Amino acid sequence: MTIPRIFLVEDHAVFRAGVKAELGEAVEVVGEADEVEAAIELINERVPDVVLLDVHFPGGGGQVVLRGVLPVHPEVQFLALSVSDTPEDVIAVIRAGARGYVTKTISGEELLQAVYRIGAGDAVFSPRLAGFVLDAFSHEPTATPSIDPELDQLSPREREVLRLIARGYTYKEVARDLTISAKTVESHVSSVLRKLQLSTRHELTRWATDRRLV
Repeated sequence: MTIPRIFLVEDHAVFRAGVKAELGEAVEVVGEADEVEAAIELINERVPDVVLLDVHFPGGGGQVVLRGVLPVHPEVQFLALSVSDTPEDVIAVIRAGARGYVTKTISGEELLQAVYRIGAGDAVFSPRLAGFVLDAFSHEPTATPSIDPELDQLSPREREVLRLIARGYTYKEVARDLTISAKTVESHVSSVLRKLQLSTRHELTRWATDRRLV
């Protein structure tokens, strides 16, 4: 497995040092920045695989960095790593283009897993934070009716399961959130894979990501 190249954007040097120590040699740190302009310039120059991005810091914060990088390098993946767990912060940074959001209470091992998953194109959220995003986007009015024949063949419940699975939920977590059994979740996933003619959960995540369902 290729070691991901990561960039740290955080205004506390001690915290950045701690993250680097926890991730160790499992990643290659290609740069770090503590303010917006330097972050945008260096990320666009070095084009890392994953950016660990704080939400609030001088110069406008994470959303400004996202807007300064993604139009130039849409292949760069952003994982928000913040002390904040408010719905407003989570939703705002995801709307700006981040692929995931975890809080700074995450363990080193969990953060490393999140980095690798984000680098592979998955979406990663702490379970409670994923609920904020799901609620926000599921209640948005749709400007035009769905014209995706593949998506249209899925039932509303299958779409709910699809979105949660694509965001990295386990079967047990999906079951808990939707108040159904893990067996029922497994059945829905099998049905979705069959209808979409996909073989694996990774393919399912990629399919959902390509259609901006996560």
